[in-house]
Amino acid sequence: MKIEDVKKSAFAMPLTSPAYPVGPYRFYDREYMIITYRTDMDALRAVVPEPLEITDPIVKYEFIRMPDSTGFGDYTETGQVIPVRLNGEDGGYVHSMYLDDEAPIAGGRELWGFPKKLASPKITHEGDVIVGKLHYGSTLCVNASMGYKHKIIHQAPVKASLEKASFLIKIIPHVDGSPRICELVRYYITDVNMKGAWSAPGELQLFHHVMADVAKLPVREVVSALHFKADLTLGLGEVVYDYLEK
Repeated sequence: MKIEDVKKSAFAMPLTSPAYPVGPYRFYDREYMIITYRTDMDALRAVVPEPLEITDPIVKYEFIRMPDSTGFGDYTETGQVIPVRLNGEDGGYVHSMYLDDEAPIAGGRELWGFPKKLASPKITHEGDVIVGKLHYGSTLCVNASMGYKHKIIHQAPVKASLEKASFLIKIIPHVDGSPRICELVRYYITDVNMKGAWSAPGELQLFHHVMADVAKLPVREVVSALHFKADLTLGLGEVVYDYLEK
């Protein structure tokens, strides 16, 4: 392969068989179950990086079923998002993500900097209850549940929340192990088509695990439980802070 061919074709690894295609990345029939809970402010201060500001001792624990996504396939994801603010703009800091598909793990980490790890999340409908579970190997790390479509809610606030900024720390090491990229990244979800939103009572249990540390942000009080479906496009990111230049 000629040098010019490498330059022309190289956008993802491996060179001759990339783990994911070029975007845009459109998702159809995404199903969310989000349990919002109150946690300890000191625990948040230990994991949210400056220059992001913590607005409240709140965490959104999310289960997302993605049955149809261009380029990434059919998979399920779960993790924690922390409400934050940057230069007066409200958004969410993506603290942890666990999922069961190689393409979005590779693409998410390499393109945006999503903190993705391989695990086994599941969303199931069990009669009048929606259940979300996360296993890391054989170990249960998360057990979440909420009532099934108890109350129809207005879709506009849910759509507006989806369209807020999201923030990530993108870390790429040099070949000697030193940091080559360490950036605060911002991205947006666009072209949202809501397909229904519901609230209900919810419960959330987090369990300690050495490689899935969700319980380091402990549940002190469940605030709300939200279930909704939507089509959307995952926009590419922009660097808003470079830790290696400061």
